[in-house]
Amino acid sequence: MAIEKVREYFRQFGREGDILEFPVSSATVELAAKAVGTEPARIAKTLSFYEKDGDGCLLVITAGDMKIDNSKFKHFFGYKAKMLSGEDVERMTGHAIGGVCPFANPEHVDVYLDDSMKRFETVFPAAGSSNSAIELTCEELTEYSHAKQWVDVCKAM
Repeated sequence: MAIEKVREYFRQFGREGDILEFPVSSATVELAAKAVGTEPARIAKTLSFYEKDGDGCLLVITAGDMKIDNSKFKHFFGYKAKMLSGEDVERMTGHAIGGVCPFANPEHVDVYLDDSMKRFETVFPAAGSSNSAIELTCEELTEYSHAKQWVDVCKAM
């Protein structure tokens, strides 16, 4: 189960006990916000895209009230954004839909953090399952996700 991989991953930081597990689904921004008890914008949603060659994938983590801006994505990455198909999500990220997160992913998965999250003191990314999250500062998110960099590739919904 992916949440166990994430829990093991956070053990090295002494943060495994900080993973929140809910008795209800947190698979969407709205459900996660309700489960956590926060505004939807503070949910750090993970969007998964094919890499330019189509063989690998990259993750963009963004605030819950944002969506990909196709022109910004193309300008930054050099190709048109194409989200992973449902069949490819778990195979390529190691996490099922609803629990995709920037932790404990295969080594070849690059993580980018969108600037939209910087307006919050803390955000809540998923933790490997469709009923989990962890509260992190942007600095902690950068460290724990091993993000390649912060980017500006999103716009308000």
